[in-house]
Amino acid sequence: MNTAQLMQQRLSSLNPESLEILDESGAHAGHEGAKSGGGHYQLVIVARAFGGKSAQLRHRMVYEALGPMMEKEIHALAIKAYAPDEI
Repeated sequence: MNTAQLMQQRLSSLNPESLEILDESGAHAGHEGAKSGGGHYQLVIVARAFGGKSAQLRHRMVYEALGPMMEKEIHALAIKAYAPDEI
């Protein structure tokens, strides 16, 4: 299972209605984080769990779902997290 697939599996705990993961790691070859194996990703996630929550809390929820992946497999993560009524 590659990193994006593992991310998708872990983020399923948020019951997303929509989930897009873009792996931008190739554009960061030679970057310090890439040297240690961490990838660069963009994430767009839509979930009811984000309703009424601040952007900061939404990001925290994503980080918690990804858990230890944020320490090794993921070096950089750009997050766009929406509630369904915001789309």
